[in-house]
Amino acid sequence: MTVAWAVQSRGGDALRPASAAKAIHDVVVITRRNIIRMVRIPEVLVLSLVQPIVFVLLFAYLFAGSFALPGAGGPEAYREYMMPGFFAQTIAFATASNSSVGMANDLKSGMVDRFRSLPMSRGALLTGRALADLVQNSAVIVVMVGCALIVGWRIHHGFLHAAAAFGLLLLLGYALSWVGVLIGLSVRAPEAAATGNFLWLFPLTFLSNAFVAPSTLPAPLRFAAEWNPLTATVQAARDLFGNPGLHATTGWPAEHAVVVSVAWSVVIALACRALAVRRYRASAA
Repeated sequence: MTVAWAVQSRGGDALRPASAAKAIHDVVVITRRNIIRMVRIPEVLVLSLVQPIVFVLLFAYLFAGSFALPGAGGPEAYREYMMPGFFAQTIAFATASNSSVGMANDLKSGMVDRFRSLPMSRGALLTGRALADLVQNSAVIVVMVGCALIVGWRIHHGFLHAAAAFGLLLLLGYALSWVGVLIGLSVRAPEAAATGNFLWLFPLTFLSNAFVAPSTLPAPLRFAAEWNPLTATVQAARDLFGNPGLHATTGWPAEHAVVVSVAWSVVIALACRALAVRRYRASAA
């Protein structure tokens, strides 16, 4: 009711082509709606925070002694090495799942049809979904940073470099949220959306430098890992944080990790947003 009233209260002139100001207003309204919904179902947010904490503790205290890094030390060095990978993995899984399942739920419940009947920007529903997930990712990162500090992870290059690293991680999360939105619009049930995410999230995460050095992989897999969008973002974060194992990833993408990370995120966001808006309009026809 609140969303419908907020959009309809602008009057009949909203039926004309939306201006930039109106489109921004619509995005803000939808983003606010999704954040309020998130707050009113706290168990979803709590579970999204607990899962990465459990994984961090498992890898930090059970598996760290089993991994060796080129040019780095023992378990303590691996704990610092793995944390940027955990940041990226957690954001990727949480963002894509929330976006795809949330969008599929809105489709199944008829909420999307209701929004289509309102005089609002066509892309506002989708952009609001992605921005709400960005807010949730920020909360997840805050909790993970606290857990990481407990297990021994440290920032060595100062606040500004760390802020840039977190910015790259959130930018990747925003880009991957559009992948989730596209999947959510393409399936007919939330269960299918949840299952579909694993088909691309697991290769994206584990065929990267998040947990192991790509230099240890066979040549074809090493090439794929070096050009993985997640690898670029994780490597850029390690460079900016000053974490160990900086030479565990080789190749041109690793040498220009910040640029490659930004480029991948922008390309993924623009391409998937265009496809998602096209899918949304086609389903309304």
